[in-house]
Amino acid sequence: MASPAGPRHSDEARHLLVVWHSRSGSTAILRDALLAGATHAADADVGAPMTMRSLEAWVAGPEDVLWATGVVLATPANFGYMSGALKDFFERIYHPCLERTAGLPYVVLAKGDTDVDGAVASVERIATGLRWRRALPPLTVVGAAGEADIDRATELGAAFCAGLAAGIF
Repeated sequence: MASPAGPRHSDEARHLLVVWHSRSGSTAILRDALLAGATHAADADVGAPMTMRSLEAWVAGPEDVLWATGVVLATPANFGYMSGALKDFFERIYHPCLERTAGLPYVVLAKGDTDVDGAVASVERIATGLRWRRALPPLTVVGAAGEADIDRATELGAAFCAGLAAGIF
């Protein structure tokens, strides 16, 4: 089985794809912090060059996933499940990417008012079906996102980006 950084990517650059949805803006705040951490790590030149793409779930498609060497999936928790936009993303990319992205490292960011467990489980169930590989534990935020949550999102972005650049994930 080829690694995501293998034959799909002839150059040494790594490609971070952030697929997100945020209706109220809370998940977007955490996404922005994650991207800031990833950008800081990429600027630190910890390994291979890093290119990043941040796309709303309604917009991201199979070509974006095939481009990526790592994916962040950021979703609000709605009714105990991932957002409809993220589910739509998965439905559009599943079959085109199924045989071509096995081993792709990913992380989950989930924000909910009362519970995020169902949202995380639903994302991980589909990622498992795609044979993607969870690189780091999910970042979950229940209730209002505070400074500590924003710091955790920044750290997750930096760690994931540095791990991709260094070839750890």
